[in-house]
Amino acid sequence: MSDKKLVPIPGSERAPLPGARAVAPADPSERVEVTVLLRPGSSLQALAAPETLTARLPSERRYVSRKEFERAHGASPDDIAQVETFAQDNHLDVVQISPGARTIRLSGTVGDLSAAFGVELQQYEYAGGTHRGRTGAIHVPASLAGIVEGVFGLDNRPAASPHFRRLPDEHSATLGAQASMAFKPTQVAQLYDFPATFNGAGQSIGIIELGGGYRLTELKTYFAGLGIHKPKVVAVSVAGGHNHPSGDLNSADGEVMLDIEVAGAVAPGAQIVVYFAPNTDDGFLNAIKTAIHDDIHKPSVISISWGASESGPPNTSWTQQAMQAFNETFQAAAALGVTICCAAGDNGSSDGVNDGLAHVDFPASSPFVLACGGTHLEGTGTTITQESVWNDGSSGGATGGGVSQVFGLPTYQAEAGVPPSANSGGQPGRGVPDVAGDADPQTGYQVLVDGRLAVIGGTSAVAPLYAGLVALVNQALAQPIGFLNPLLYDQAHAAGAFHEIVDGNNGAYQAHPGWNACAGLGSIDGAKLLSALGGES
Repeated sequence: MSDKKLVPIPGSERAPLPGARAVAPADPSERVEVTVLLRPGSSLQALAAPETLTARLPSERRYVSRKEFERAHGASPDDIAQVETFAQDNHLDVVQISPGARTIRLSGTVGDLSAAFGVELQQYEYAGGTHRGRTGAIHVPASLAGIVEGVFGLDNRPAASPHFRRLPDEHSATLGAQASMAFKPTQVAQLYDFPATFNGAGQSIGIIELGGGYRLTELKTYFAGLGIHKPKVVAVSVAGGHNHPSGDLNSADGEVMLDIEVAGAVAPGAQIVVYFAPNTDDGFLNAIKTAIHDDIHKPSVISISWGASESGPPNTSWTQQAMQAFNETFQAAAALGVTICCAAGDNGSSDGVNDGLAHVDFPASSPFVLACGGTHLEGTGTTITQESVWNDGSSGGATGGGVSQVFGLPTYQAEAGVPPSANSGGQPGRGVPDVAGDADPQTGYQVLVDGRLAVIGGTSAVAPLYAGLVALVNQALAQPIGFLNPLLYDQAHAAGAFHEIVDGNNGAYQAHPGWNACAGLGSIDGAKLLSALGGES
């Protein structure tokens, strides 16, 4: 007999997007897939063991394999069986079970899903288009309370935006003039003294994309122009997403090509695996989980250049259940030895929220990721002549950064001098970013997108830049460095492995010596980082 009493899932509450209005009930016959997230088989707190995450050198760290992780922390067979029974009782099909990721993918009609989870799904219109949505909480039978931590996919509003900025055409009619202050990715790597004797061979770089696509022939042309053999690039479809280039330079194609071309230029010997998923919290979460638990391609570093304000208008970008699920997934990545690099955003200290307050971008604000901010970079050869905070008032672009209102101050930032939030009340929290790199479109990256040469910047470029560096360091050390943040704030900082950024601001926060909420510890000197971690260039 099925359990008829429904109880709300804590943190699942939703509110409409600003300006959105319900125009009709969602089609009850439409078939939809959702993801049910289950509790871990044992506490994830064990993943924070010092020898796993906080050892002073990568050689002292102990990681678990993906199979070991699944056995220790994956969903239990009993919990999975209970959700399977729930699905059968509610006319839902089980599409996929992933014990290590703790997810069960279910399929059913809108009508059956609405009844099963105690929600009323509506069709909404908003300034950006239409989406299927809900308000209030998602519900599950009382027997599943505590077993089910979240349900994703009922609401398919956009979850995130790409953090790239293209140098406008009006700045120049030709790439030649545009590129007077722009760089090839290889030139940026030289300015930051990335280890030149390594190419990322044997490493796998994962890239998360929520739209757009690439063409292999175009990548071959681009890398040939750099004098580099094209790295192996593989597309993985997640939750219905796929490699689908639109042909529009200003679309998500710009993000996809920027990510691949920057990471590939830095580490051409690495395999690049691009995980394509729909731009929903369901697609985003599944893409990250798929990458982290991918036992075929085994990425040791993942680049994420998509995000949204962690605390904008209530429950419009992120639900509490989503942020918790993402953060737990990043914590799992740390235990597996996978480094996560996230763009910190391109809208300054407001992060694009027009409420007069300071905000930071998520997932960059997770304490388990490397948050990547942006700078304006000038230099020649291996010499940096000037580097300051990226804040271009004429285009409105500026590096994200600030103090989280969701996540507390992590241990590794305890001595970094992270200030209280610039908002009234000045609450302490996780400081963003951790590091920074070239992001100003004026000093951006020369890339090829949809047959056109362009100059693109944004913190989107910094995440794949440092993902490429991680691949080089992993190759040099012959093991993954994994959760990088404690290493950066300790021995890497002590070894002077950063170019401190002391000039400029991102709105509410001013750069200054030491860690700051515009550029973090600064831009990384790759050779000094490798040396600080026990390697040789």
